[in-house]
Amino acid sequence: MRALLYDIHGNLPALEAVLADASDLDEFLLGGDYATAGAWPRETVERLREIPNATWIRGNADRWLAERHDAPSPIDEVAARTAELLGDELVAELAELPERTEIGATLFCHASPHSDMQSFGAEPGPLDAELLEGVETRRVVFGHTHVQFQRSGTGGIDLLNPGSVGMPWDGDHRAAYAVLDGERVMLRRVEYDWEASVAAVRERVHELVARRMELARFDVS
Repeated sequence: MRALLYDIHGNLPALEAVLADASDLDEFLLGGDYATAGAWPRETVERLREIPNATWIRGNADRWLAERHDAPSPIDEVAARTAELLGDELVAELAELPERTEIGATLFCHASPHSDMQSFGAEPGPLDAELLEGVETRRVVFGHTHVQFQRSGTGGIDLLNPGSVGMPWDGDHRAAYAVLDGERVMLRRVEYDWEASVAAVRERVHELVARRMELARFDVS
């Protein structure tokens, strides 16, 4: 069985809760956005490096550690500060990760097979066919939107978003991840002290990021 961990965003307590919940699993797929916008960026990456049998891919926030031309304000400043905390060696390691990988009949990417920014919604959308163009696997696993769901896409391709470990935006504060057991998918949520993580982000990172975590929503007022 393989645990699918996406969008951790430097939230070490959430990561530890998920790893404890997944202690019976023997393989991991790490889906990108590991450090940026969290209160524990270096500690989170160092903890992830301890996981055996882990396959890593890159997310947009990992790319932004080295190159931020399309990073919105104030996240561009947050990414720059994260890069300073990580240091050149870890920044290069994360920024140079592959964008996608195939394992069996599943394609793993960060947002979609052709982009680390454009992604799928929980409901069918007009860009689905374009985002899946050329895909020949039976399943596509992706993250980026921080919303946990599974549905059928164009051509009957199974679309799976494990949700966000460190920063859910679906109204549920619990850390989210998924498990693949052959063809069977299990969507999991794990309790942790999210209020303490919000407080740490508010103190060390940025109010906008803290507010999104506090409301478990991307759009905040």
